Amino acid sequence: MSALKVGDEFPADVKFMYVPYSDEKEAITSCGIPVPFEASKEFADKKVVLFSVPGAFTPGCSVRHLPGFIDNMNKLKEKGVDLVVVIAYNDPFVMSAWGKANNMKSDGILFMTDPEIKFSKAIGWTMGERTARYALVIDHGKVTYAEKEEKGSDVTVTGAEAVLAKL
Repeated sequence: MSALKVGDEFPADVKFMYVPYSDEKEAITSCGIPVPFEASKEFADKKVVLFSVPGAFTPGCSVRHLPGFIDNMNKLKEKGVDLVVVIAYNDPFVMSAWGKANNMKSDGILFMTDPEIKFSKAIGWTMGERTARYALVIDHGKVTYAEKEEKGSDVTVTGAEAVLAKL
């Protein structure tokens, strides 16, 4: 598999891992159980924004990238987005804690891990052993937006405003 581009079908058999949000485990120090997320199946009948960051709790990701998506959730929903997913190389427990630290619950962004950065490696969008900073829009299984930051610390073509402009 190579880099995804507009018009491509989202690949089959893409799986992420995450800890589903639950009120019983809402405390940041509370751990749920990671479960697989069948991205290819889940994305087949939805409009999805998938964005990737090099790491949870890092300055660029926590200060410049994630907040734009949190702040623009209503606008994304108004544009017909059914699901917003952020992935990183971090394990599902760290991703769950990052979501909780940003007050995300089941109606917000899903915080997932790209196990062994398998998906990111398959599309060639990595930063060494981390996921690169990129954004995809998948509309009922078809890629309608695909951009990767040239410089990993930049948030230009992968930020919420850039994605919104293409929806």
